[in-house]
This record gives sequence, structure tokens and C-alpha cells, in this order.
Amino acid sequence: MSSLLLTGIAELTTVEESTGVLRDAAVVVEDGRFAWVGRAQDAPAADDARDLGGRAALPGWVDSHSHLVFDGDRSAEFEARMAGRDYAAGGIQVTTDATRAADDAGLASLLAQRVRAASAGGTTYLETKTGYGLTVPDEARSAALAAAAVDEVTFLGAHLVPTGADPEQYTQLVCGDMLEAVAPHARWIDVFCERGAFTPAQSRRVLEAGRAAGLGLRVHGNQLGPGAGVDLAVELGAASVDHVNHLSDEDLARLGASGTGAGGVKVEGTETVATVLPACDLSTRAPLAPAKRLLQAGATIAIASNCNPGTSYTSSMNFCVGTAVLQMGLSLAEAIEAATLGGARALRADRESLAAGTRPRASGSEAPIGRIAVGHRADLHVLDAPAAIHLAYRPGMPLTHAVWRAGERVA
Repeated sequence: MSSLLLTGIAELTTVEESTGVLRDAAVVVEDGRFAWVGRAQDAPAADDARDLGGRAALPGWVDSHSHLVFDGDRSAEFEARMAGRDYAAGGIQVTTDATRAADDAGLASLLAQRVRAASAGGTTYLETKTGYGLTVPDEARSAALAAAAVDEVTFLGAHLVPTGADPEQYTQLVCGDMLEAVAPHARWIDVFCERGAFTPAQSRRVLEAGRAAGLGLRVHGNQLGPGAGVDLAVELGAASVDHVNHLSDEDLARLGASGTGAGGVKVEGTETVATVLPACDLSTRAPLAPAKRLLQAGATIAIASNCNPGTSYTSSMNFCVGTAVLQMGLSLAEAIEAATLGGARALRADRESLAAGTRPRASGSEAPIGRIAVGHRADLHVLDAPAAIHLAYRPGMPLTHAVWRAGERVA
């Protein structure tokens, strides 16, 4: 295999404890992985070399929470919310109606456009969910389309009870025929455990059915108010609980202690990651998720875009990271780690070996992601700036210069 040496890296944020942030750095890429990382003056020879011109580089973003398979527009709902109307889960039905009416080619084209936009902004590993079909054929279609376009697929048939459906009967459908139809295309199952969506008892049934079918667990929880989402996620060993805007001291303690084994030692790959969604918090004018308090409690956090048509219509992880620094109180290093390694941990994709009971990753690659380290997948995000702090220092500016995914330049 040919090798590529990338030099001229003014600042390299590796998100690797042993190396941290390197100045005047270089990396060697071979066979889709990082083969060498270090100071440019020590770099080995390679088959090809490129100079990045004194720019900063960091791992590609890992977006562990998005909703990209949809049609329709909800800008009027957004405008009304900006004028003072509260957000409620029922708006999802608007998107569901439009998505059901779209043909396969149209949905696939829209999905491809959204994936390209995310990639152009530095995202190199992407999860997305079903949840805008809410019938057996429409959910199966969404999952199949997603599996052909993104790295990780999550079954979210339990997004909303469709208009006119009986909640108990619909929950049974999600746990039965719908799950059976979607499972071959998905690695995860998720549930919106929230007022206006699914009760704690219904949410438990959904998660337990998904686990019995071999899917990993995720939870939408504690977004609209205090609730059972965190409790349920930690109790069942979910890989993540997402949104987490409303957390009690007990919730913080549970998340901080999740994944703790004998002797109080954290067991990597078993914690429940708290995924914060800053763009969504701004778009819904919700209280910002307490990212700093989660870290102080010992929890692992991830930052994700929650790209969706109703409450966070952006895939810009640059914006999410800048917002986390400017408004959530995270340091730059904390925000970058949450948007790279944190997302990888939320997807159980940060190590070579799979966590017990976890399906192989949908991408088919077992190379770990989320860090710039030897053996990790060569996902690299190069900024048109000399240092990563420009993500927050110059918010909203188009700072992505180049993106490599598994050693191939994609943007």
C-alpha cells in the first residue's frame, strides 16, 4: 500500500493522552489508518507528501446523533417558536407526513446531499436515525436508505405515536413487526422517552425488545423536563442518553458512575455517554445541557448535531463545538474531545475490539475512530486557521479547509 506524509501542520490536536497537542507536526497515512504521528522533523519517508501550509488539524468530527432521512419543511414551526411558542414533540408528525409521501429516489437524493454537507464541514463518521416513517414499510425503507449512506443506523420507530394510533398498540408494533423489518439494516435502537412521546414503561419495552433482537441501546431523554430517560439508559446499559437538558443531582451522579466496575474503576466501553446537542438547545430556546457539570460528575460526554428539520437544521459540528465553548462553558480541549472521541464512545467505535454483545459497525471497518493515533482510522479535519481555538474565536466562519476520511480526501 502507498503511504502519504502530511506535513505543515502548525497545531495537531490528537485527542490522545500521550501526545496531546503537537506543534509543527506531521502524520503518515497508510492503508486507511494513521501509521505514524509526531514532530515534522522526525517524520519518516513516505511514497507521497503534501504540505498543509501551517494549518491546524484535528480528528474528523464524529456526529453520533442525527435525523437525516426526511422530506418536508418546518420553517414555519421554527418561526412560531422564535415568536414564543413552546416546543412540543408533536411537530414530528409534519415531517412524517412529508417523508411518507416522498419516493425512494427523492429521499435518497436528499440524504446524499445532507451527508455531503456534513462531510464538507469536517464530519468523517456519521450516525443517523429512522423515525420519520412510523409504519413498517416506511421505517424499513428509511433504514435501508440510511445504511447505504452513513456509518451507523439507529432504529427510532419509537419517535412519536402517529396521529390517531393507540399508544399501546403502536408500541407493540415497534417491538414486533417494525423491529423485525428494520433490524437487518440497523445497529442501534432508540426511544423518545418524554412527555408527548413514550412513557417510561413503553420505553423500557422498546429497548428490551431491541436488545433481544441484537441491537445496541440509545435513549432520547430529559429534554423537555425531568424524566426517566437517564435512569432507564443507565439501568439498561445504553451506550448513550441524548439531550439531557434537565438533570437532577441524582441524574448527574448516575451518569458519572455508569460503567464503573469492581473497585470503582471505570470499564471502558460500558459507560452511558451523555450526548449534548447545543444547536438544538439554541433552536428550541431550551436550557443548555449542563455539559460542564456532567464532566465534573465524572460522566463521559459527546457533542452531536441532532441535524433534523424541526429543532436543529444544521450538520455543522464546527458550530456545535464553538457553541459548546462559548455558551456551555467547556474548554476548547473538552469540546473537541466530546465531538470526536466522545462521539466515538457513544457509538462504541473508539476501540479495535467490539464491546460485548455489540454488532459489527455498519461501515464494515473495525479501525477505531475519534483520535489521531497509530492504528486509528485516518480521519483528519484540517482548518483554514493556525490553531483550533479559531472554531470559537471566529464563530460561524467557514473554517474547514480539507477533510480526509479513512485516508482518502473527501473535501
